Amino acid sequence: MHSIYQYQEFISTYLEEQTIIKEPKNLYEPIDYILALGGKRIRPILTLMTAEIFGTDYKKALPAALAVEVFHNFSLVHDDIMDDAPLRRGKETVHEKWNLNTGILSGDAMLILAYQYFEKYEPKVFRDLAKLFSKTAIEVCEGQQWDVDFENREDVTIPEYLKMIQYKTAVLVAAAMKMGAIIAETSEENCNLIYDFGLNLGLAFQLQDDYLDAFGDPETFGKQVGGDIIENKKTYLYLKAQEFANADQAEELKHLFSIHPEDNTEKINSVKEIFNATGASEVTKQAIQEFTLKAFETLQKINIDNEKKDILKSFGENLMGRKV
Repeated sequence: MHSIYQYQEFISTYLEEQTIIKEPKNLYEPIDYILALGGKRIRPILTLMTAEIFGTDYKKALPAALAVEVFHNFSLVHDDIMDDAPLRRGKETVHEKWNLNTGILSGDAMLILAYQYFEKYEPKVFRDLAKLFSKTAIEVCEGQQWDVDFENREDVTIPEYLKMIQYKTAVLVAAAMKMGAIIAETSEENCNLIYDFGLNLGLAFQLQDDYLDAFGDPETFGKQVGGDIIENKKTYLYLKAQEFANADQAEELKHLFSIHPEDNTEKINSVKEIFNATGASEVTKQAIQEFTLKAFETLQKINIDNEKKDILKSFGENLMGRKV
């Protein structure tokens, strides 16, 4: 087994070996740009790590890991367009650096490029990877549409929100891990259990992202802090604040999530005060822990030795305590 840092290096090296810059440059340069920004690369790391957990050399999983990373970045390019986000990983978003049409087209090309990496596998493994990838890709799109729909609804429930983040975020984390298991050709039971482990870890990860969007450090978070508040997104924090708020707090929160001021500083600070005053911020932190612990319960059922279980558990614990 290798360290997280080593897996990141393996992915970076493999990515550098790919010829992404081709003609026309305005199609491929944005792809190279977004992939070069790096980020945490949690999903491809999980593909490599899972392959090794089940006894296969990480090198065999590199094409699938890169497919996951390219797909994830495709979704970010299009998400940023939909959210009109100015920053991604502390840098200009693709549509800001180039233009809207370039962002759309380069994103489309990334989705197709992601599929091509599966062609490096033998037919059975290719079929299983492609089937899982197709299922996951359409679920991510469904999750994104629910996210957009929720912006114009006042009656979003916690179960609906959790289903949305499961599809938008968690299924790709789960699929990234299952791909490593498929490449290692472990049992179907192990493949399904590692998927469930990744799904719960992905839910915890997205709730942590919601929390950090409001309460993260701008120096380390890499995205615009308060972005969800600016966009009036009905996050877990918002829904819990609504649930626990008194009449005055509920009215103020509803008002704040109906306006688009030129300067959002006051709006962000007021919303955060309500999140804290209602206890929504604490309940969100508890939910992050609950989904992480649920992932650890699934981990105990996987047919691998305890040393490898400890590696996955340690990864989950580090994810729960992240600042970025």
